[in-house]
Amino acid sequence: MDNVQKLTDRQQEILDLIKAKITQTGSPPTRAEIAQQLGFKSANAAEDHLKALAKKGVIELLSGTSRGIRLKSDTLKSIQQSRFVQAMLPIEGLAQLTLPLIGRVAAGSPILAQEHVDHTYYVEQSLFQKQPDYLLKVRGMSMRDVGIMDGDLLAVKSTKEAKNGQIVVARLGEEVTVKRFKRVDGFIELHPENPDYQTIIVEPGEPFEIEGLAVGLIRNTMLM
Repeated sequence: MDNVQKLTDRQQEILDLIKAKITQTGSPPTRAEIAQQLGFKSANAAEDHLKALAKKGVIELLSGTSRGIRLKSDTLKSIQQSRFVQAMLPIEGLAQLTLPLIGRVAAGSPILAQEHVDHTYYVEQSLFQKQPDYLLKVRGMSMRDVGIMDGDLLAVKSTKEAKNGQIVVARLGEEVTVKRFKRVDGFIELHPENPDYQTIIVEPGEPFEIEGLAVGLIRNTMLM
C-alpha cells in the first residue's frame, strides 16, 4: 500500500495501535484511548492525527460515534491475513501482558502445565479490569447469550473460589468447561447461557474443581 510508505513515524504508530485494537477486540480505539496510550495531552491531538491519516487514504472517519474509525480495504486485508490466532507481537510503547493460550487440557494435570500451552500472546493490559493469568479458547456455544462464542479467547484469572453468578472455568472429571457458577444446598449448578444446553448438576463427592474466573474476552474472528 503506497500511502503507508508516506506516513510519519507518529502516524504509523497510531495506525499500528488501531490495527492492534481491532485485532484484539474487534473494535477501533476511541480518541481518548489513543491519547492515553500514546501520551497526547488531549483527544483533540489524536483527532488531528486521525484526520491526517484519513487524508492519506489509510482510514475513514465516521461521524456520530466515539469509535468511528474504519480501516481502508488494503489495511483491513492485511489484518485478515494475520488473524489474532496466527501472530500477536509486542507493540513498543504499550502496556502489555504476556498470556499463554491454553489448548486442550489433559485429565489430572494442572491447567497451566507447559504441555497445554499452544501459543503465547501479547495483549493490551487496559483491556481488562482484573489482570488475567491465561487465555482459554472457547469450545461450543453454551455461553452464547452472554456473548461468549465458539473460538473466542476467554481471559481467565486463576482462582479456586467463586461467588454465585460468576462465570467460571471449571474442571469436571476429564472435562474443562465455561459456565455460570451457583452453589445451592450442598451441591453445585453450572448454568449455560443458551437454552439449547442443560444445567450441569455437580453432586457432593463428584470430581469438580474451579480453575478460574472469566475477566475478559477477545473475539477471535476474521474481520469483515
